[in-house]
Amino acid sequence: MNRNASRVVIALAGLLAAVAVHAQSSTAEGIAKYREMLQDGNPAELFEMKGEELWKQKRGPKNASLEQCDLGKGPGVIKGVFVELPRHFKDTNRVQDLESRIVTCMETLQGFNAEEIAKTPFNRGEMANVTALATYVATASKGMKFKLSQSHAQEKLMYETGKRLFFTRGGTHDFSCASCHGESDKRIRLQDLPNLTKNPGDGIGFAAWPAYRVSNAQMWGMQLRLNDCFRQMRWPEPKFGSDATIALSVYMGVNAKGAESIVPAIKR
Repeated sequence: MNRNASRVVIALAGLLAAVAVHAQSSTAEGIAKYREMLQDGNPAELFEMKGEELWKQKRGPKNASLEQCDLGKGPGVIKGVFVELPRHFKDTNRVQDLESRIVTCMETLQGFNAEEIAKTPFNRGEMANVTALATYVATASKGMKFKLSQSHAQEKLMYETGKRLFFTRGGTHDFSCASCHGESDKRIRLQDLPNLTKNPGDGIGFAAWPAYRVSNAQMWGMQLRLNDCFRQMRWPEPKFGSDATIALSVYMGVNAKGAESIVPAIKR
């Protein structure tokens, strides 16, 4: 190949790279605009309203409401709790996220069977109510910054466990959480993949769930979001409220320190 031909090839390669970058940027901007349009009239508001009704409604064998549920800031307080969860609770001596803590309150205050709820498929029966309740509680912290505690020994242990799980490879495809979310500027199909090993920014990653999924018209909490990640990695499905899902939530939540919650978000 002569010198002029080499220059042409190099120039074409540079042009193609520039076009690819521009196309990627344009696609990302288009998706962002699409989500912005959907946000106006987000169906998640219906789940928030349902959650508020359930919070105040007397239900269960004990015919009680959840208005005395302690999510970390005292009985009945919901503002600001979401951005501090998961955290350690003395009464259960466990680190719990929002959804598993709500189930604890449903059992202790209302008399529901926590084990039965945990076995219920997502978006059905009382599990659907848990998602609505989590949406209501989480929305009360919209715009607030995440600041998960690491003062208790169990909270620190959960962070380190979550970090190890995040990078552990396994399953038939030898995937880990880090396969998709361990580097910056990655994408699968048209979906940007945030780097969750550090603060991904306001309303991204951990700071965006619960969220309404347009593709299947469902409201998803973080427990279901993680279950779906396990499914895509071809790993066994974790149990609701398992130590594995809580540990991963702690890891991502601590890494998201300072990011603002946009819950309830809307996703494709």
